[in-house]
This record gives sequence, C-alpha cells and structure tokens, in this order.
Amino acid sequence: MDLGLHGKTALVFGAGGGLGGAIARSLAQEGAQLALADINGEAVEQLGEELRQAGTKVVCLEWDLGDLSLIDTHITHIEQELGGIDILLNNTGGPPPTSAAGQDATTWMKYFQSMVVSVIAVTDRVLPGMRDRGFGRIVTSSSSGVLAPIPNLGISNTLRASLMTWSKTLAREVAKDGVTCNLIIPGRVATARVRFLDEQRAQRENRSVAQIAAESAATIPMQRYGEPQEFADVATFIASERASYITGSVIRVDGGLIAGV
Repeated sequence: MDLGLHGKTALVFGAGGGLGGAIARSLAQEGAQLALADINGEAVEQLGEELRQAGTKVVCLEWDLGDLSLIDTHITHIEQELGGIDILLNNTGGPPPTSAAGQDATTWMKYFQSMVVSVIAVTDRVLPGMRDRGFGRIVTSSSSGVLAPIPNLGISNTLRASLMTWSKTLAREVAKDGVTCNLIIPGRVATARVRFLDEQRAQRENRSVAQIAAESAATIPMQRYGEPQEFADVATFIASERASYITGSVIRVDGGLIAGV
C-alpha cells in the first residue's frame, strides 16, 4: 500500500527517544523528509546521520520544548530547509513519577508549559500552512494514563488528559480543511521511559526490575511489552494520506492492556 508520504515534510518531537526514533525511521521508509527535534542534541544527530545515509533529507534540532521562544525560529528554519510542515508528531517527554497531591504549583506550571502549552503553540504555528495546502496531520502521542490513570503518575495523567480534549476540539475545527488530529496511546512499550518507570517502582517496593516487568507483562492480554516499531507503524499510517477520514480519534496501541471500552 502506498501511504502517499513521499516528499511530505514531518516534524517529529522526541526523535532521540524510543518511540520518536521509531516513528522517524518509519516515516523515512515511506519517503518523508524529516525535521528531528529532541532536547538531547547528540541523540537526534545520531539518528539524523543514520537516516541521511539511507537517503532521507533531514534537519536536526536540539529543542527544549519548555522554551517557547524557540518555536518560531526553529520552525522557520525547517520551512527554509524542507518546506512547509505537513505532519506534526507531538511526542513530549514525561515528568518524573509523582503523586497527584502535594506537588508545588511551580512544578505543575513547569510541566504544563513543556508538555501542553508547547504542543499547542507549535501546532498553532504550523496549522495555517496545513490549512492553506489542504493537507495536514497532527498526531499526538499520549499515555494510557489518560484513559486509566496510572498510580504515582499524577502530573503525567493530568496534563496528558488535557491534550486529549484539545485534540478532539481542534479536530472538529480543521477537518473541513483537510487537516486531521488524532491521539495515539501506547500501552507498555519497551522504551527507556518504561524501563525508568519500572526501575523507580522496583526501588520503591524493594524488588527487582525483572520482577516488576514480569508482573506488568502479566497484566497485558498479549503477555508482553510492545515494540517501538509496532507503535510507529500505527503513527505512520495515521499520518498518511490513506488515513484521510480518521480524525478526532483516540487510537490505542496497547496489546489489550486498557480494560475499558
């Protein structure tokens, strides 16, 4: 199946990590040109060089989403090098594990800016071009915590849930212009982030990481963690021309983990 991505320009956030890197590779295989952004400049440059060697046109950006002043400068640079952004892959890092109660207001504000306000501001910056061209894909990677709040991830559950309703609201506003907005939700996917959360739980409970991972896998109907590529394949399809009639949706890639319908 031709996904119609050849020559499209995609901006992928979190491209230095497991999910973002897998999505970038998948989009590249379909012929997209890529702007790779991550707070870890070294990681994103390594991926960029890998993709350039395979023939993909790539721009790499060390980008701290908490700094809103960088948005216009970075996107202008992408537009000059690759043209208008057709696909926006919103994939932000997560906050440390916390309870919902007792967090300082400045902590809430810090992560609200880097995880929510930044995503909305970047989207608003690229949206006019998408609407003018009659094509756009806004894909926001979230967490299963927005549907079934995860214990000890109070800040993450709360802030990511706000992006779910934002995405749905925006989808209705821009659908007539050929722009789709969808949320994709990973379950337990084998990334450094999930490994970190397993390590933190193991430390709190004075158990081994292997025990925690085995226990977590047992709660998944497929009895295993997902692979980043499995998540990336879904993201790439949602970003494609073939997914033109899917918008305002919340799509789970969780191996059946989330119990609710």
